[in-house]
Parts: sequence; structure tokens; C-alpha cells
Amino acid sequence: MNSIILRAGTRYLVGILLIFSVYMLLRGHNEPGGGFIGGLIGATGFILYTLACGTAEARASLRIEPQVIAMVGLGIALLAGLGAAVFAEPLFTGQWLFIGETEDDKGLPLSTVLVFDIGVYLVVFGSILTLVFAMEEEI
Repeated sequence: MNSIILRAGTRYLVGILLIFSVYMLLRGHNEPGGGFIGGLIGATGFILYTLACGTAEARASLRIEPQVIAMVGLGIALLAGLGAAVFAEPLFTGQWLFIGETEDDKGLPLSTVLVFDIGVYLVVFGSILTLVFAMEEEI
């Protein structure tokens, strides 16, 4: 498409969609959202950018091939699942670490569940963009 309004609006929307996707990723543990939904929202921003500016410009703005993003995400998710084996528990069992824990306060909770969600986010984001870029380049 060759619309100045679409191009100008898309640049703002991509940033907003990426921030919203990270928000959905981080709130997904206790409420609706998570890595899958966050990855879809983030990919939507780049799909919109691809439609407005073309695949070459979208690839250049992404800076990393989407296949690499998906593979890194798959590795992160696998490592999060294997983390339970260190504590002799079944694979993909959530492990929690509380940073700054005191008697009155639990501190900041970090878990392998969040790491797994980040991996899923990257897999969905990279996979969807791989498919869309390939289809867009064939048209």
C-alpha cells in the first residue's frame, strides 16, 4: 500500500502494540494473557508495519531474522522446563525464587514459569513473522 497516512500511523501503532504485548506477557501468570497472546499482539504490530511499508523495511526494522527469534525462544522454553530436573522434580514443574525475602515480605518472586512464557512469546512472535514475511514476499 502507498498511503502516507497509513505509514505515519503505523509507526506509532507498532510501538504501542509492542509495549502492550510485553504488558500482556507479564500479566499472564495470574490473569488472562501470557506468552502466546503477547507474541500474537507483538507480531500483529510488525504485520501492520509490513502491510504499510513493505517486507524489506519490516525486516530491516526487526534487525534479527524471525527464524532466529523463534529458535531462541524455543531454547529458552526448553531450558525453563529442564530447570525442574535440577531439583529432581518432573520436567516443566515451576520453580520459584524470592529475591529480597524477609520475614514480613515475600520479596520479588521469579519463576521458571515466567521464563517459559518468555520463550513461548518469542516462538510465537518469530513463527508468525516468518510465515507472514514468506507469504508477503511471494505476492
